[in-house]
Amino acid sequence: MEILLVASAFNSLSQRVYAELSDQGHRVDVVLASQGDEAVRTAVRATRPELIVAPMLKTALPEDVWREHTCLVVHPGPPGDRGPSALDWAIADGATHWGVTVLQAEAAMDAGAVWAAETFPVPEVGKSDLYRGEMSDAASAAVLQAVRRYAEGSFKPKPQTDPSIRVLWRDAFRQEQRRIDWDRDDTRTVVRKLRGADSQPGVLDELLGRELFLHGGHPEDRLRGRPGELLATRAGAICRATVDGAVWIPELRPRKASGDPAPFRRPAASVLDSFQRPAEPRLPEMAAPLELPADRTTFTDIRYRQRGDVGFLRFSFPGGAMSTEHCRRLHAAYRYALTRPTRLLVLGGARDFFSNGIHLNVIEAAPDSAGESWSNLNAMDDLVEAVLRTTDRLVVAALGGNAAAGGVMLALAADEVWCRSGAVLNPHYRRMGLYGSEFWTYSLPRRVGVETAHRLTTEAFPVSAATAARIGLVDRLVATPPQEFGAEVDRLAAALAGDRDLERRIEAKAAARQADEKRQPLAEYRRDELARMRAIFFDPRAPYHALRSAFVRKQPAGAR
Repeated sequence: MEILLVASAFNSLSQRVYAELSDQGHRVDVVLASQGDEAVRTAVRATRPELIVAPMLKTALPEDVWREHTCLVVHPGPPGDRGPSALDWAIADGATHWGVTVLQAEAAMDAGAVWAAETFPVPEVGKSDLYRGEMSDAASAAVLQAVRRYAEGSFKPKPQTDPSIRVLWRDAFRQEQRRIDWDRDDTRTVVRKLRGADSQPGVLDELLGRELFLHGGHPEDRLRGRPGELLATRAGAICRATVDGAVWIPELRPRKASGDPAPFRRPAASVLDSFQRPAEPRLPEMAAPLELPADRTTFTDIRYRQRGDVGFLRFSFPGGAMSTEHCRRLHAAYRYALTRPTRLLVLGGARDFFSNGIHLNVIEAAPDSAGESWSNLNAMDDLVEAVLRTTDRLVVAALGGNAAAGGVMLALAADEVWCRSGAVLNPHYRRMGLYGSEFWTYSLPRRVGVETAHRLTTEAFPVSAATAARIGLVDRLVATPPQEFGAEVDRLAAALAGDRDLERRIEAKAAARQADEKRQPLAEYRRDELARMRAIFFDPRAPYHALRSAFVRKQPAGAR
């Protein structure tokens, strides 16, 4: 069918629905509802769709559109649930299971007839992780079922007036309900509030006399202090005491009304530093050991462990963005992993994002954004090159979630790429006005061929995990729920390490690297890519700067 996707943003769920509907042979076009009702009407007239699907909407569809066309809207709640903050309420209420509904658009919000519905478990993770993981799996299944039912023509959607559906309207979840009472809330309560707002909108609070939004939360198992007291920093996060323990907060966001020139999320410690006077004492940096004992629950974004002949280097950075510091720390951890006596090294393996490449928020906040772009990209290239030059063991990249741009190329530097079946890949840089680096001109064509590499990087469309496997971007699909991905990777890695053919593969890998180096050294790929990127970074008129600023500040491209 000809399907038009209408979305307030082309986010992870919208991209997944786009990619998976395309995989099924549908012709899918996209229009952003954030561009206004007239843009939606224009797209409808231009594409003349047989069906309109709205996977992510913050505003209502134009009335003339939903009256004249069948419009299926994805609501992140079970049938009968209504209101704009469904996931927020589910997390706040401690729901262990929740639902997603595909319903037909009509005048009243979330009140249309039900075309499909799915349930999903609610683990103790951040809202954005839940949205991209369990909820995305359920939403994708529901959308595909609803589209099949519509195409078949015989299905009658169930009206929400049906006695079997319990209707409950809940208003928007507001900051008053998110607010943390540091003198009363225990650690579990604080973590739940922080995780319920980790990406958007954050929890409004006050630190050192300034109003800030707190993003993300992890329990601390040892540090203690007066409730509300700032205790330490670690890997860009800050630790704050609760009545019975402490929590780590990875990111902060200044209020727009504060006049801060960088009112967007970035590592918490750097935000604090930006408004502290030079003479004021800094919090102590309390690093966590790379090989953290399994019984420790403290925050760490990079962790190494070894099981038999397999090393596991797991990392998880907010939003998948990797700053210069992130890249350098992960590179140091990778070098450490190479000193361990293993024949197989698994890079990644956590749920949610694998990597989205360089950290645009940190770059945008830097006094010299061009210089920080350059430093960040070189640090990323150093890490990718280290993976490419590893010839004494097999390296597996395990993608539990989405990856984009340089993050995809980091994965392609490995010998095998394992990818959870619900992930979406964006193996391109074009939408940020960049040529790209991370040795993509070497890794991508050797994986998919020159023609497909050109198409992926110029068309710049998201790719489903299934398509990625079909074209050679991915070697193994891991069909598990997000919560089970890590355990399945452990099992698969143990089996691969026990393969009698492993030694031969390592020898063949070393020989292939040597042959490729003779044909064209990695240094040449890096030099050519960086020359193009340097020209973009240090040209103030290059579109990259306006596109980056708009992306970070959540504005239309070109707006300031």
